[in-house]
Amino acid sequence: MQLLNLTPLDALFDPHGPALTPTPSSSRFATAKRSHLAGELRPSHVGAKVRLGGWVHRTRNLGGIVFLDLRDRAGLVQVSFDPKWTPADIIERAGKLGLETVVTIEGEVAERPSEMRNPEMETGEIEVRARDFKIVGPAETPAIPVARGRGEKLPAEELRLKHRNLDLRRSELQKNLILRHRLQQTTRRFLDDRGYLEIETPILTKPTPEGARDYLVPSRVHPGEWYALPQSPQLYKQLLMISGFDRYFQIARCFRDEDLRADRQPEFTQIDIEASFIEPQDIFSVTEGLLAALWKDAGHEIPPTFERMRYADAMERFGSDRPDTRYALDLFDASDAFRGSEFGVTNAVLAAGDRVRGLKVPGGATLSRKQVDEVEAIAKSAGAGGLIRLKRGATGLEGPAAKFLSESSAQHLAIREGELCLLVAGAEHISNPALDRVRQDVAQRLSLVPEDKRSFLWVTDFPLFIREQNGTLSSVHHPFTAPHPEDLGLLDSAPEKVRALAYDVVLNGLELGGGSIRINDPALQRKVLSLLGIDAKTAQNRFGFLLDALSAGAPPHGGIALGFDRLAMVLAGASSLRDVIAFPKTTTARALFENAPSAVPPEDLRELHLQKMTS
Repeated sequence: MQLLNLTPLDALFDPHGPALTPTPSSSRFATAKRSHLAGELRPSHVGAKVRLGGWVHRTRNLGGIVFLDLRDRAGLVQVSFDPKWTPADIIERAGKLGLETVVTIEGEVAERPSEMRNPEMETGEIEVRARDFKIVGPAETPAIPVARGRGEKLPAEELRLKHRNLDLRRSELQKNLILRHRLQQTTRRFLDDRGYLEIETPILTKPTPEGARDYLVPSRVHPGEWYALPQSPQLYKQLLMISGFDRYFQIARCFRDEDLRADRQPEFTQIDIEASFIEPQDIFSVTEGLLAALWKDAGHEIPPTFERMRYADAMERFGSDRPDTRYALDLFDASDAFRGSEFGVTNAVLAAGDRVRGLKVPGGATLSRKQVDEVEAIAKSAGAGGLIRLKRGATGLEGPAAKFLSESSAQHLAIREGELCLLVAGAEHISNPALDRVRQDVAQRLSLVPEDKRSFLWVTDFPLFIREQNGTLSSVHHPFTAPHPEDLGLLDSAPEKVRALAYDVVLNGLELGGGSIRINDPALQRKVLSLLGIDAKTAQNRFGFLLDALSAGAPPHGGIALGFDRLAMVLAGASSLRDVIAFPKTTTARALFENAPSAVPPEDLRELHLQKMTS
């Protein structure tokens, strides 16, 4: 992922924007033990007597003259110990300093000689000429290096996570977390300015189905009963609307016990927004404004409004409900070209009422057999039986299926010379994910993706339900999403055709967040729960507090949840959520630094009325 061109580092310390250059005699970071941050010093400080505190980043002992780079959260500054201004005993002690030792240094800011300036350092025009220093935090040899030479690779991620306190000293991660702080403050200011109230909701709550497994917490004072950690504040924000708070937000901690990958964590943060007396357009507007403010924080302008696309169109054109629209490669229906042919692969599929769909790749005929085999392997990993390959060369249509196609069928496909056509025959739940993966892969292989383009998109009109293989219905989003008013008559006759007042916001194929208008009619809420197979007694047991609240008079309301960790990852140019979270978990949900989860003493389990599990 390409790193964004962010605001200069010294502007990152002020959540309200770029900082004024401090006067030589003052700094907003002054404490009883230091006058300035090392990395904030500039030529305007020349002549100032300073007291710094930080970590020894690098040392260079030239025999009688010692240089060290001192590091703090603002960056690095060179400190020189020279007989011209430093007592001999101080120079001798400085020559023995180990890396990552914490020191305080007293000295004077001076210009570096022109031939010794370092344009790669923000403080490269100056140095601090030390008169004295103290070791205030002795350090053993670090388990992993913090300083890295040009081109030097990072240690393995598992090792870095095990020694996260050292890894967090790297400037890349410090910049990421400082940016994350700024994004949080921008979010709060933006929503506060628009009348949204920041209200916290419980962490220990009631287990409710949200699409993933709950993390459960046993109650000591109520034996046999359990709390759940919230997968989202969904029900509480609805209750706040019913309680009359009108506009709510929260930078909320959420917990889901699910399989992980690079962009998932078992505990994560979302920007949670809910408002009353609204329609989807109201949520679109506030979200577009908030995202514009966050992108501006990272030095970028984005469109004031985003393109919109219906879910059905997204699936038909791209095979995905979060399509990357930076490039074309729309899917098309090739069923008619194979209808009546003797090609057995497609005949069986068409006879079952399914389709043959695919995409035409400009310039794709240049891909080698091996490369296309690799693309096919990707399609198979997504569930497809294989790919039907066709390409038009100088002599006509080529590929194993070409001999089964009549001239009119070949013309129907309209494959141009130099194009590669890749097709999947099957039901949509097979062809859509397979073709989505194929589309992304060939776009990367042929450099069709404009890396510097940002394509924001609203996907709307999701289905309310999905029909599972066993015939039951499940919610596409969650059970509290409102049906589209025009489709209420289909709830009994064809519930899988009912559209939801639901929407996702997508950037370059990455879902940034999603939301919906909620059900505010208790009778309709009970109806939806019954369609999901939840009987009246179970509904009252699980959701009685919400149903009773709806019965007390609920305004029309809705909202959105934006993945804050994901936003920070995109804006920092990071490749993993772990690079924008201070203490993340691994893909096996393990915290290596603090070694969690861990075994619990038997007496603690007994106090929680649990028996220790034995093999």
